[in-house]
Amino acid sequence: MTHSELALILDFGSQYTQLIARRTRELGIYCEIVPCHTSAAEIRSRSPQAVVLSGGPASVYAADAPRCDPGLFDLGMPILGICYGLQAITVHFGGQVASSARREFGAARIRRTGPSRLLEGLPENFDVWMSHGDHVVAPPPGFAVTAQTDDALGGLEDPARGLYGVQFHPEVAHTPLGRDILRNFFVGIAGMRADWTMHGFVERAVADIRARIGDGRAVCGLSGGVDSSVAAALVAEAIGDRLTCLFVDNGLLRLGEFDEVLATFRDTMHLNVKGIAAGERFLTALAGVEDPEAKRKIIGRLFVEVFQEEAAQLGQVDFLVQGTLYPDVIESVSVRGPSAVIKSHHNVGGLPETLHLKLVEPLRELFKDEARAVGRQLGLPEALLRRHPFPGPGLAVRIVGEVTPARVALLQRADAIVTEEIRAAGLYDDIWQAFAVLLPVRSVGVMGDERTYEHACVVRAVTSQDGMTADWARLPYDLLHRIGSRIIAEVRGINRVAYDISSKPPATIEWE
Repeated sequence: MTHSELALILDFGSQYTQLIARRTRELGIYCEIVPCHTSAAEIRSRSPQAVVLSGGPASVYAADAPRCDPGLFDLGMPILGICYGLQAITVHFGGQVASSARREFGAARIRRTGPSRLLEGLPENFDVWMSHGDHVVAPPPGFAVTAQTDDALGGLEDPARGLYGVQFHPEVAHTPLGRDILRNFFVGIAGMRADWTMHGFVERAVADIRARIGDGRAVCGLSGGVDSSVAAALVAEAIGDRLTCLFVDNGLLRLGEFDEVLATFRDTMHLNVKGIAAGERFLTALAGVEDPEAKRKIIGRLFVEVFQEEAAQLGQVDFLVQGTLYPDVIESVSVRGPSAVIKSHHNVGGLPETLHLKLVEPLRELFKDEARAVGRQLGLPEALLRRHPFPGPGLAVRIVGEVTPARVALLQRADAIVTEEIRAAGLYDDIWQAFAVLLPVRSVGVMGDERTYEHACVVRAVTSQDGMTADWARLPYDLLHRIGSRIIAEVRGINRVAYDISSKPPATIEWE
């Protein structure tokens, strides 16, 4: 989809790069993340109004330090360097960066040291979040020092060349005035209108879908989650009944989910949808498979096969609609400079040639909360939009080790208890995801004066804004007690329950 305005974020491997994108979009400015080594020619071809150089873990003087195309600085658009980005600008223009005996990690107090377009309207002293070892010791010629902490230079500017940099991270919540700094850059300096809204997105997306599909027909694979549901509603808004939705029961859905969600699609959303019972087929293919990537690939392949067979029965179908989101793309494709692929997603990476369908991904540019906002614009039920994210491979990636019908049944019952209790506590909408994970280990227990040797499961609950980063939810102890007690009492085959207190990063939300 084309946008009237665009900001690009060059990623140097920072854990905060996605936060820069989120904060920028919250200002009403459309932005995308691209690798730090993206060529100046490619950047010029996309005509961005502004560019941000992200932070990163490397030292600018390291032999393998990530670098941007020097031609970037000749393109004429405003550039903001954050942390490593500031240091990259400094070195390129002849300044000096050195390691510090006293590194800054965490909260710091910064003070303005002179006139600053970037810090305009901010107090003389304010709180920021630092995360650096190296720092600028000599600014390049033509740059003015605009901010300082007790231990390091905090900001540089060269307004004549449109170059700005800060050593701290304005994108994180621990820099309370960071939003104002980013607004000063994008709106005050780059002159962007900040008029990107979900209402406008829907209008453009519907027009683009109509233009692309034309008089053709499309098929959409529904999972029951927010992403595919919103994607289907958006395409249906554009082409009506020429969209056929296929909701596949792969045997890996949550307890009672197939019938419940199918009714919502048909009766509430009025989608043209067909339910397909294929659980036995998927579970047979997964027998004996323990590797998580292998499980994902098997499930992805079978989905393609099911689509081929079902689409063939529909007559001429030209397009396949998928609910791919921007985090799926980021995690599956190494678009982040030196960052590595985290895991493959079943709906990212193109389609096999044998499918003979063209791909339509209307939400590919959006984060999860933005997809929900699109759903609200389209009038989708709030209960559906507030459903916790559910992975495309379903419970297969919440069963560590081999997936069997018996293990699926155990996890479905345990997972249902987690959801029931969190809803009863009034916390469902405050949590990004909450679910149970079945482990490939058994533990000794005692029930009714008898020894047991049964499965262990883990409860996972996290808070997040977009799924790119997450923190473990501080559930009340009495709630954890009820969840654990019910699982052990009601799910025959589980005798031990643990709670996962890992954050993302370093962990991921899902276990596989």
